Amino acid sequence: MSDSLVVCEVDPELKEKLRKFRFRKETDNAAIIMKVDKDRQMVVLEEEFQNISPEELKMELPERQPRFVVYSYKYVHEDGRVSYPLCFIFSSPVGCKPEQQMMYAGSKNRLVQTAELTKVWAPRLPSVKEESRGGSWV
Repeated sequence: MSDSLVVCEVDPELKEKLRKFRFRKETDNAAIIMKVDKDRQMVVLEEEFQNISPEELKMELPERQPRFVVYSYKYVHEDGRVSYPLCFIFSSPVGCKPEQQMMYAGSKNRLVQTAELTKVWAPRLPSVKEESRGGSWV
């Protein structure tokens, strides 16, 4: 049932941005951060980054609000080949409002289909206690 649930549609301008991002020629790490516009019931572009590391991307995400991210990064295979996979990241930190969590969860599958992505991660952000012990955000 969750595969067919659609709470928010994807903004047409964001669809075009995602299509261009998918076929980008640049070789640096890049990210598109998206949010749900509650009033329009639509997933929209929040910000786009070039040359951003995973650690820098983590710092750009809100601590108490969900976000969707499409991340492109350089990956060097064991045999020396280089590829630039696209990853979809759904960040839903502890402390989000249940209404927000439901809107994002109900919009995730449509966004993944629209962006034609195959690698999807839902990171669990560590608590302050875990982070002080060296906990990881993914």
